[in-house]
Amino acid sequence: MRAMVLERPRTSLVPRERAMPVPAAGEILIEIAACGVCRTDLHVVDGELPNPKLPLVPGHEIVGRVVELGQGVEGLALSERVGVPWLGATCGVCAYCRSGRENLCDRPLFTGYTRDGGYATHAVADARYCFPLPERRDDAEIAPFLCAGLIGWRSYRMAGASGSDAGAGPRALGLYGFGAAAHILAQIATWQGRRVYAFTRTGDEAAQAFARSLGAAWAGGSDEMPPEPLDAAIIFAPIGALVPIALKAVKKGGRVVCGGIHMSDIPSFPYRLLWEERQVLSVANLTRADAHEFLALVPQAGVKTAVRRYPLATADDALSDLRTGRLQGAAVLIP
Repeated sequence: MRAMVLERPRTSLVPRERAMPVPAAGEILIEIAACGVCRTDLHVVDGELPNPKLPLVPGHEIVGRVVELGQGVEGLALSERVGVPWLGATCGVCAYCRSGRENLCDRPLFTGYTRDGGYATHAVADARYCFPLPERRDDAEIAPFLCAGLIGWRSYRMAGASGSDAGAGPRALGLYGFGAAAHILAQIATWQGRRVYAFTRTGDEAAQAFARSLGAAWAGGSDEMPPEPLDAAIIFAPIGALVPIALKAVKKGGRVVCGGIHMSDIPSFPYRLLWEERQVLSVANLTRADAHEFLALVPQAGVKTAVRRYPLATADDALSDLRTGRLQGAAVLIP
């Protein structure tokens, strides 16, 4: 198999030929058709997330086909199309797992961080954390659903939205950082009748036009105030300084949800921005229930993903374009 390997943080990925992995009991071997490039991959490669498995194959938005089943695997078949997300395995026995909060597991494994991921032609994954995918969509178009979509969906739920009741939750929703996650979530929120306000880097007119093309009622710089107070705001950009800005934009009782796994430090801010029962929450990982709910909703909402395809060998270029904001939507590697 071929893989792009991180040997040390803050260095370029290295192309390597590796022996084909063999799935252990409960695992499957996947031939990868596409792997999305997520901002979390940047945090891993740039050394902002501690203690990655090294050497490491990054990537956790994997779409592929099952080519080998480990002993005891049930519910999946050879040649079946599957997706692999960020949460790669959990212990199943800690208090969080036993209370339906496996996203907070004490002993998790993360795809493309603490176990090898999808910047490769093949990958091994825990069968319990792989999701059957429909045949009717392009591999690259589905890949961003496996993290950008799932984390966006969990953040949306934390902001007060409901998958079963489109009338519940925030009517005016702010999205700070209009990248892969926001461009998917904006489509779901507008489909549910919400007013979406998109906040981009100051002066990024291309991103603002992109947001409006996906149904945003307004788009502007993150230093601007929206035309109306927000019921909730979700911050996808890893910038702590956006927290007090978003608090200023939400109405009394509003929520600010931090949707990333890594964020720069939040600066001090006056208590009056938090007062009147405003809340700041973080989102950690996802659950399998989130994935099943989200993947069932996507075709109903008619969500389309904007993707730019990159050959596997140019993974560093994809990461660089994401780091500098040179793309709209999501980057996807094709082996």
